Amino acid sequence: MTERNWHGKPYYSLDAWCKNHFQYKCYKVALNAHMTCPNRDGSLGTRGCIFCSAGGSGDFATETCGTDIRKQLAEGIKLIADKLPEESFDRPCIIAYFQAYTNTYAPVSYLRALYTEALSCPEVAGISIATRPDCLPEEVIILLSELQAAFPDKFIWIELGLQTIHERTAEYIRRGYPLSCFEKAIRDLHSVKIPAIVHIILGLPGETADDIYETVRYLNGQNIFGIKLQLLHVLRDTDLAADYLAGKFGVPDKDTYLDTVIHCLELLSPDITVHRVTGDGPKELLIAPTWSQYKKSVLNTLHHKIAAQHTYQGRYHTND
Repeated sequence: MTERNWHGKPYYSLDAWCKNHFQYKCYKVALNAHMTCPNRDGSLGTRGCIFCSAGGSGDFATETCGTDIRKQLAEGIKLIADKLPEESFDRPCIIAYFQAYTNTYAPVSYLRALYTEALSCPEVAGISIATRPDCLPEEVIILLSELQAAFPDKFIWIELGLQTIHERTAEYIRRGYPLSCFEKAIRDLHSVKIPAIVHIILGLPGETADDIYETVRYLNGQNIFGIKLQLLHVLRDTDLAADYLAGKFGVPDKDTYLDTVIHCLELLSPDITVHRVTGDGPKELLIAPTWSQYKKSVLNTLHHKIAAQHTYQGRYHTND
């Protein structure tokens, strides 16, 4: 592994990557490009993945500005202004996160206009595009490559919702594509040097801890830039919520979840940047687990747990 400064955390986080790459902290602003998803428009289904809210996982995106990306960015920056040091406004420190629904599921002309608008904003350091592996046709791959060449000082990342490598679970959650589709998407992105960030969900019904660890081991060999370890949220008005309320599965308590996260980090290649280790579903929709809404406390507990496990510290260390 290349020697890097982990900036005080016991794993190589997105925050550390930004500080090493830019020498300062970056901040995400969630965007809604008002697209849909093949799991919602009838191509594959109409109800989305079993865990997905009506907002298409974009519940924190700005909704008051339509598809005007510059206005959405401005509105989003206002919401986090109290976190931004004054000098931040003199440098590109915003990650424009196309979050809601499937953000490559539209005509290329529309995608080009949206991505170009975000990349052209002086405050934007780069864009991160959440999508599905089955929504990356050749013309989209070509577009991403062209935009990367047109904006060489900014990054373009693709975030892929894999969730699990286990086909039985994928069928239950209505993912809608086989693992081979994910592998092709990774190869296609790698061929044009577009980094991929992979989302996996910890705590999916029917999966054991060993199933989760198998997914992590698999990803070590997939040429990925980053990973998001996402806690399963049960949100109102989803089919997952119906199963939960019917008693078909339970959710982990905080300690069990964090122990699972720690072992995932132990297994994960330290060359992979960790973009998330938990999540915070919208409070008005969250049914379970309720402890997850206290994100700062969850992260503090995680770091204290890691510090107490000397064998883990022996493998992963900071370079401060």
